[in-house]
Amino acid sequence: MPPSYCGYLSQYTHHHLVVFLLTFFSYVLLHASRKTFSNVKVSISAQWTPSIQNDSIPAFSPSQELKSMFYLLSSSQGLYLSGVVGDRVNLRYVLCFGLCGSAIVEFVFGTLTEWLHIYNIYLYCCLWVMNGLLQSAVWPCVVAVMGNWFGKAGRGFVFGLWSACASVGNILGAFLASSVLKYGYEYAFLVTSVVQFAGGVVVFFGLLTSPKEVGKKGRNVCRFLTIEAVDPPDEPQEESPQAIGFFQAFCLPGVLPYSLAYACLKLVNYSFFFWLPFYLSNNYGWKEAEADRLSVWYDVGGIIGGTVQGLISDFLGKRAPVLAFSLAMAMGALVGYSRSPNDQVINAVILAVTGFFIGGPSNMISSAISADLGRQDALRGSQEALATVTGIVDGTGSIGAAGGQYLVSLIESRLGWMNVFYFFIVMTGGSIVFITPLLVRELRALWRDRWAQSRQL
Repeated sequence: MPPSYCGYLSQYTHHHLVVFLLTFFSYVLLHASRKTFSNVKVSISAQWTPSIQNDSIPAFSPSQELKSMFYLLSSSQGLYLSGVVGDRVNLRYVLCFGLCGSAIVEFVFGTLTEWLHIYNIYLYCCLWVMNGLLQSAVWPCVVAVMGNWFGKAGRGFVFGLWSACASVGNILGAFLASSVLKYGYEYAFLVTSVVQFAGGVVVFFGLLTSPKEVGKKGRNVCRFLTIEAVDPPDEPQEESPQAIGFFQAFCLPGVLPYSLAYACLKLVNYSFFFWLPFYLSNNYGWKEAEADRLSVWYDVGGIIGGTVQGLISDFLGKRAPVLAFSLAMAMGALVGYSRSPNDQVINAVILAVTGFFIGGPSNMISSAISADLGRQDALRGSQEALATVTGIVDGTGSIGAAGGQYLVSLIESRLGWMNVFYFFIVMTGGSIVFITPLLVRELRALWRDRWAQSRQL
C-alpha cells in the first residue's frame, strides 16, 4: 500500500469508525427490508391472486412491475426533495425519520394487511408509494455524512468498501426472507421492519453527522456508544456554508452526464434486484428459497467490484476510465449470463462476475463519484451541495430504473428473457456513451500528468 494510503489511514479516529458503521448498517437494514418484496414475490402472487380473501374487495392480480415502477418513481421524486432538505436540516433527523417511517409502512404493507386479511390494490399502491418517499430520505443523508467525515484522499476505496452496504443488505434480506418464508411472507416483512426501526433509533442517539458535532454533542452521544469523547480545543466559530439551489447543483460540472449514465445503469442493476429471484425460479424451475439464496452471488460480485474498482480509481486519480472499462466488460458478462446453463454452480459464478462489472460501477457512481461532485472545486468551499447532488444523481437513476421495471415485463412477455438481456446490454452501452466526454477529458489529463512526470525524470 502506498505511503499516502498509510498516512491517510493514520488520520482515522474512533469517530470515523462509528460513523462508518452506523451509516453502513443503516442502509444495510433499509436494503434488507427493500429486498424482502422481491424475495417473496412468488408467495405474494400466489396469496393475492387465486381467491377472494376480503369479502369487501374483489379478487385481483396485482401487476408486480407496476408496484416496482410506482415505488421507484416516488423514490426518485423523494430523492430530489430529500437531497435539498438534507443540505438544510440536520442530517440525523432526516435519516432517522426515513428509517423509522419506512419501517412502519413496511410493517403495515406486508404484515398487518395479511393478519387482518385486507387485500386492496389501491391501498397497496399508496403504501408502496409512501414507502418509496420515506426510503428516499436515507441515501443522500448517509452519503453526505460520509462525505463530511472522509476527504477526497482514498475516497474511492473507502466509499467502495462502504457502498457494499446495499449488497450486504440484499444478502441479509434474502437470507432473512428465505429463513422465515415457511411461516408466511408476512413474517419476512415483520422481521426486517422491526430490525430497521430499531436501527433508526440507534442512529438518532448515536450518529455524529460531521466532525463539528464532536464538541457539541459528542460527549453524550459517545457515552451512549460506550466511547469516551474528547472535546476539541476552542476555535473560532466558522460560518455554516450556504446550501446550493437544486438547479445550480444540476448545472455543476459532471452532474448531468453522470446522472444520465446512472439512469441507464440503475435500470439494469435494479432489474436484477427486483427480477432475479423470479427469473431464476421461472426460467430454471428452481424453488423460491433456492433462487433467493443463489441471487446473493450477484451482490457478492458487486461488493468486490465496488471496492476493487474504487481502489484502482484512487491509484489513477481518475474515476471515468475505470468506470468505462468495467461497463464494457459488463456487456460481455451479460451475454455470458444470458446463456448460462441449468446448473446452479455455473450460474452462481457467472452471476458473481456480472455483479462485479455492473454492481461495482453502480456503487461507485452513487457514492464516491457523487461525493466528488458535491465537493468539487467549483463550489469553492462556500456552498453546501453534497446531499443535493447525491439526490439528483440517485433520483435520476431511479427514474431510469422505474421505466425499466415496466419495459422488462413488457419485453419478457412478448419477446422472452433473451431479449431482456439484449435490452440490458444496450442500456449498459448507453451508460458508456453518457460518460464518454468525461472519459476523454480524464484520459487527456492522465496522459498530461504522465508526460509531465516523464519530463521531470
